[in-house]
Amino acid sequence: MGMGRARPKRRFTAAVSAATVAAGLLSACSSAQGLKINLYYAPEDTFQSVVDNCNKQAAGRYEIVYNKLQRGADDQRQQMVRRLAAGDKEMDILGLDVTWVPEFAEAGWIDEWTGANKAAATAGVLPGPLETATWNGKLYGATKNTNVQLLWYDDRITPQPPATWSDMINEAKQLKAAGKPNAILFTGAQYEGLVVVYNTLVASARGHILSDDGKSVVMDAGAVQALQILKDVTSSGITDPSLTNSKEDDVRQAFQRGNGAFELNWPFVYASYAEEDAANLPHFKWATYPAVNPATPAKTTIGGYDLAVSSTSQHKPEAFEAALCLRNRDNQKFSALKDGVPPSIESLYTDNTPLDPAKPVDAKNNPSMQTAYPMRDTILAALKNAAIRPLTPAYQSLSTVISKVLSPPSKIDPQKTADELRSRLADALESKGVIP
Repeated sequence: MGMGRARPKRRFTAAVSAATVAAGLLSACSSAQGLKINLYYAPEDTFQSVVDNCNKQAAGRYEIVYNKLQRGADDQRQQMVRRLAAGDKEMDILGLDVTWVPEFAEAGWIDEWTGANKAAATAGVLPGPLETATWNGKLYGATKNTNVQLLWYDDRITPQPPATWSDMINEAKQLKAAGKPNAILFTGAQYEGLVVVYNTLVASARGHILSDDGKSVVMDAGAVQALQILKDVTSSGITDPSLTNSKEDDVRQAFQRGNGAFELNWPFVYASYAEEDAANLPHFKWATYPAVNPATPAKTTIGGYDLAVSSTSQHKPEAFEAALCLRNRDNQKFSALKDGVPPSIESLYTDNTPLDPAKPVDAKNNPSMQTAYPMRDTILAALKNAAIRPLTPAYQSLSTVISKVLSPPSKIDPQKTADELRSRLADALESKGVIP
């Protein structure tokens, strides 16, 4: 979602009914003529065009079949886990949320990328996104896209963005006292979005939830400091009343309605704002995430998707080739401009040619990175100093525990909550994380 995980509603197709999904899976498994490469990936509005491009490139040697998974990240994972655990041989390429790679690799469900395939999959990729595709020093995925949150604000309310969380909290209190929009809006519901905010705070405080090898719980001073900030911001009357139900699109809408002074969210909010409130767009500004300590910049949690090849695929050479095509430079650029998912290849952030280089730039019909991502330099700066979520096969269990223990954030007792997390996360690590 990309948060890497949750996909913004307006950017993606509506949820497919269970019957349609079932029908699609049956057709993908049929014994139609020709070699079929089955891709299982999240719904993305224009990704079928990318698939079509790669099928043209394959020139009849194989055909990639795009099997759309459910909208929700947890549902996507559950469907793939169940089928892979059963040894399903009809799955070739898997679209994995960046937090799933260790789990799938540890379970033996996906193959390592080696040799020329590895060289092609890693060329020019930013280090942070690349780390999400790696487990135990081996590459198990090719980065399709990445994502990172920014701080969004209205320059009529706050002419300059706050540099730190402390500055932001103080400024919000002053705005409230002056009767102006003042809320700090972020994903405070009991789900992965809250975990992302907490992980960013921990990393920005240079703390650790787990050890670097993902095998033990740390919960050090930085992790406790992050709990204190969550407590401070949610118990000072400067968050939206619906905080504990707020997910990405709720946060976006609250800011657009004028309910807040600061919005912590993914870049999809810019295109939404441009479409729904073009008159005020010149005042919609952005900056990197506020820091925890003035001397050290924030480290912001990245999202995105990686493409992996199933270990039970009957067509591995073609699957690796197809996966490389789906996330190559041209197709990452297309997906960035058409579906709003930031590329993982660094050079695209300074590519100012439009989608069709033969035609003039047109923000609506022939966009460039310059028109679609005016915040691209800020995104790149954040990605170069990014944080990743704890790499562990048990991440799904960890995320569930963290979001539950931190909800509602206003009830956090920093040291006591840290002790509870330490105990419950240790139990979660024992689960090994390969249970549907």
